[in-house]
Amino acid sequence: MPDRAALVEAARASIARGSKSFAAASRLFDRTTRERVWLLYAWCRACDDIADEQDHGYAAGTTIDRRAPEDRLATIRTLTDLALAGEVTGVPAFDALGQLVREVPITRDMVDDVLAGFALDAAEWHPRSEADMLRYCYHVAGAVGVMMAAVMGVPADDEDTLDRACDLGVAFQLGNIVRDVWEDDANGRCYLPDEWLSEADIPPGEVTKPHYRDALVPVVARACRIAQDYEASARVGAGRLAFRQRWAVLSAANIYGAIGRKVENLGAHAWDHRVRIGAPAKIGLVARALGQAQRSPALAARPRLSRRELAAIAREPSRSI
Repeated sequence: MPDRAALVEAARASIARGSKSFAAASRLFDRTTRERVWLLYAWCRACDDIADEQDHGYAAGTTIDRRAPEDRLATIRTLTDLALAGEVTGVPAFDALGQLVREVPITRDMVDDVLAGFALDAAEWHPRSEADMLRYCYHVAGAVGVMMAAVMGVPADDEDTLDRACDLGVAFQLGNIVRDVWEDDANGRCYLPDEWLSEADIPPGEVTKPHYRDALVPVVARACRIAQDYEASARVGAGRLAFRQRWAVLSAANIYGAIGRKVENLGAHAWDHRVRIGAPAKIGLVARALGQAQRSPALAARPRLSRRELAAIAREPSRSI
């Protein structure tokens, strides 16, 4: 089997390159949790890069033989299946998943829920309704939050805490959606619901046209408010974790929440440049999380559509992909 230390080092390098925010937050975990978080991140990052033909989220350059999306999805599934079966894949990020499932009770269903998100993109799917958008967020990020909860020791029968871990992933993905409207449009994608855009009189495929920018602002603000509800729910679940885990999760919540709030505050100028949270601001948000981790979180109900409800939507035959 691959050397664990080598897999951890490769995973550490991957998160350092692919997500400075998550890399910074992961440093707050105890060593064992931190290494397992890196292993999980490496697999998620590799799947995303294969699906989008990128390298750690960046364009990978000229590809001579560009494969169809369904072929890239098949590669992800084959390598994941081998890793879950305890086989050596020869790809460090997938071997990292194999190592992780030997240490943590991550189930096949958890993994399949994440893979379903890549299947949605491969099918060039886009959301018609708010529930569709949240279902997508569940697969591509909420399900990862559930796996993260397992990494942090949340038992499989603690349904409410797993729901709230999922809620944090959904909040993160909603932040990505509002920040990346222009980038997604350039790639032929839109994750804002058709129904919302229709209500705002924004025609299909016209979301980034300059004369619709003002109409887009309240649509995006609507997504930001939903993200804040999911974030508030997630903070309740974070309060049940061990102190260092709680601090790390709240740091990530602060940083990603700041992205959505900055997009909302910038209004029509939110997409002049890609919204980022600078290093000094991140340090302040991590420091704030330290204080938050020492207090009981404010009470917050779970959103109407959380993990179990979204999973049920995904199983509806009419929504198959």
